[in-house]
Amino acid sequence: MKITPKEIYSEYQKAREYKSQIGDRGIYEQNKRNERFYVGDQWHGAKCGSERPLVRYNIIRRIGEYKKAMIGASPIAIMYSADGVPNTLGIADKVSEVKKSIAGGEFAEFGANTGEIPDVNEINLTMSALGDYERTTAERLKYNQLLAKVLDNAYISGESILYTYWNPDIKTGLYADDERKVAITGDIDCDVLDIENIYYGDAQCEEIQNQPFIIISQRKSVAELKREAKRNRIGNIDDIKPDKDNGYEAGDRSELEPDESKKATVLTKMWKEYDDNGDYTIKAIKVTESAVIRKEWDLGIRLYPLASFRWDIRRNSAYGESEITHLIPNQIAINRMLTANVWAVMMMGMPIMLVDGEVITGPVTNDPGQIIKYYGSAGNPISYVNPPNFSPSFNENIASLVSQTMMQAGANDAALGNMNPDNTSAIIALREAATMPLQMLQNRYYQFCEDVARIWAEFWVSMYGKRALKISDENGTWYMPFDSERYKTLLISVKVDVGASTLWSESQSVRTLDNLLERQIIDVIQYLDRLPKGTIPKVDALIKELKTSASMQQQEPMPTATGGGSIPTAPDEQLSDMSVKGILDSLPDDKRELFLNLPKEAQIRMLQQGYTDAGMTGGMMDDGNTGI
Repeated sequence: MKITPKEIYSEYQKAREYKSQIGDRGIYEQNKRNERFYVGDQWHGAKCGSERPLVRYNIIRRIGEYKKAMIGASPIAIMYSADGVPNTLGIADKVSEVKKSIAGGEFAEFGANTGEIPDVNEINLTMSALGDYERTTAERLKYNQLLAKVLDNAYISGESILYTYWNPDIKTGLYADDERKVAITGDIDCDVLDIENIYYGDAQCEEIQNQPFIIISQRKSVAELKREAKRNRIGNIDDIKPDKDNGYEAGDRSELEPDESKKATVLTKMWKEYDDNGDYTIKAIKVTESAVIRKEWDLGIRLYPLASFRWDIRRNSAYGESEITHLIPNQIAINRMLTANVWAVMMMGMPIMLVDGEVITGPVTNDPGQIIKYYGSAGNPISYVNPPNFSPSFNENIASLVSQTMMQAGANDAALGNMNPDNTSAIIALREAATMPLQMLQNRYYQFCEDVARIWAEFWVSMYGKRALKISDENGTWYMPFDSERYKTLLISVKVDVGASTLWSESQSVRTLDNLLERQIIDVIQYLDRLPKGTIPKVDALIKELKTSASMQQQEPMPTATGGGSIPTAPDEQLSDMSVKGILDSLPDDKRELFLNLPKEAQIRMLQQGYTDAGMTGGMMDDGNTGI
């Protein structure tokens, strides 16, 4: 059955009406209000005039930045595995050796690489390579910036979506032939979507992969849409026209869209199409209200290419909820109290002056030392309005409201680090206790990262074909041969390995390294090599210079003594085995025991002065000139 743009637009309008009814203001208006309060525009719409200062103490942003930093602080690593395929320690060791050989330019056949069905060893090698390739892809897509935007959107709007799609225009730098004439193009790309632009087929289903269909709404220029339609061989590109449907985007600024931009709302609908056996494929179509941009096509993957991160979860709702929504009343109360406090202090310091105009005929200001002339016999030509008494507990009430709001939101002084570091262990313990409530939020974030990694792997094994995967690991940068058709039927699992938080582990790491160096458990080079990045500028060059200096000192020979060979120079405080052996070999038999019985200082002096021949050494020993 053919799907028309009119039918898709009708589904979009119904879903839009439903979202407009969620909460007191609807998702669109509430999220715009949340963004205003987050960025600091907290007196928007308040008719307070411009005569008095409108103070704001933005606790909403302070809480949000702290929580986002805590959630995204820990580095994560992605590891892939195939269900039903064993991966023992022995296999893992063998995989490492094969990766090393491939990196060295030798493609060693691993297992049944050339067979129709990949064996256990080949599958584990491929899964290990995909884990390394995930880091390469993340670097290309600037994944850390995407994650930061996801956290921003989720905190403000309650939910954020990372959309992964196949971009056929990406140049890979790879070629399908040895002559480098047939270029390999196309790779995955990512966009962060606002929840305002996502419409679920089942608004009560929390799991994206169980949705009957999903509609993505985007505002794009008509010229860009016409180019895309022309590339997709769509004939009626004149039906693509600009519209004014821009009131359902994220943020107040979306409503300020200039007319000359000539944009239109484009809808991408994705759905599952089942066959008689119960298997399904993901189909999609892209349309505007009156035209088709791309006809129905098969995405070629088995998952919706969307990963969702929800800040707060509401039961029986596909849409998350923002913490800001429920912090706004407290924020308004704090701002009002602070404004009243500042205004009262100004009134007490600069009270309103009352002047008798019939007596005071000249200009009057608040400048100190001003001389005022008046004519008449009035009793009080100038007076001041006494402001009402100001409660001394008002400041305490403001501080208490701020403190209680921050504490209830999980951003107390211990969590924020606003404590004197008198007892480091106690502060760390308090901070860990304070951040425990964030664990569930962090788990949802890690699940989101796992969903993204699984979607990427689905694209790799379904869309890549034959190409080499760029790997950067301890072996350097190398390319792993890959044929996606061999692994298309695998059931790939993803594990997120979470590292230590970078918020305060750096100071702990430096302190630990200092202790190890002080106890001489590690040397200077090991110390510098393990310092957190950025602690010392050009640390790699410093390490190289130290290694070169140490190598030159080891190769430097001792001065040649009269009648003897060269002996390595001994350090000032210790004797090396090589130095002792050298001087013993130069002594006659009857003097060797005497040398060994000498005090350590005398032995060092002999080595430094180069007494290696029997005559000089013997005379030194016989005369008792040992330097003691």
